[in-house]
Amino acid sequence: MSPRKSRQPEISEPPALEVAGLSKFYGDVAALDETDLEVPVGQSVVLVGPNGSGKSTLLSMAAGVLEPTGGEVLVHGEHNGTLSARAELSWLPDNPVLYDDLSLWEHVEFINRMHGGPGDDPFLDELLERLGVDDRRDHLPSQFSRGLRQKSAIAVALCRPFSVLLVDEPFVGLDASGRLALLELLDEARANGATVVVATHDPDVIDRFERGIMLGNGELVHDGPARELHDLLGADDRRAG
Repeated sequence: MSPRKSRQPEISEPPALEVAGLSKFYGDVAALDETDLEVPVGQSVVLVGPNGSGKSTLLSMAAGVLEPTGGEVLVHGEHNGTLSARAELSWLPDNPVLYDDLSLWEHVEFINRMHGGPGDDPFLDELLERLGVDDRRDHLPSQFSRGLRQKSAIAVALCRPFSVLLVDEPFVGLDASGRLALLELLDEARANGATVVVATHDPDVIDRFERGIMLGNGELVHDGPARELHDLLGADDRRAG
């Protein structure tokens, strides 16, 4: 199973995601100071940092749902506010919004059709089954537990074609089977050419990613191989202790 959209990198192709001078201020307080970042096509990135470090702010602006104070975001060389960029990007926020009057199946069918899919693709059935919510397809997500709502939101984010996937704290509320299913789905998206950026507090998933970025106080403090984050997070824990 795959998200059914991939972009194979070409010699002259721009980054899948480019952040240039991006900032967000609330008065004099910087939620994210001027940040520059490029993510090549097909790369998997894990974004870490304490609460308030700027992870959600960065991803929300990259997804185009939060207006930056300064700077810009490009998706495959196009401004993230354009229709072409939005068609490439799928976004799973840490507090996903689901429609109160649509069943789970109506959610995924609607989103799939809106992005050019047939709506009745067997891919959608498989997606719900792998997430363990196939037996809830005709139920309203507004009546679900936190964990079931999270699985529903994951299905909505993955039910459409995309080449860039931005995910904020997706493991919160998931049981062991849901967690494993999500990790496998993220791996498959990456294997099919998608660029994947995930913000998380969970150190146990770091090694599933190629690149690790740490934010602190609204600034980028580390950018390198994901495995290097273990030492940095351990040092933070020791200082906190």
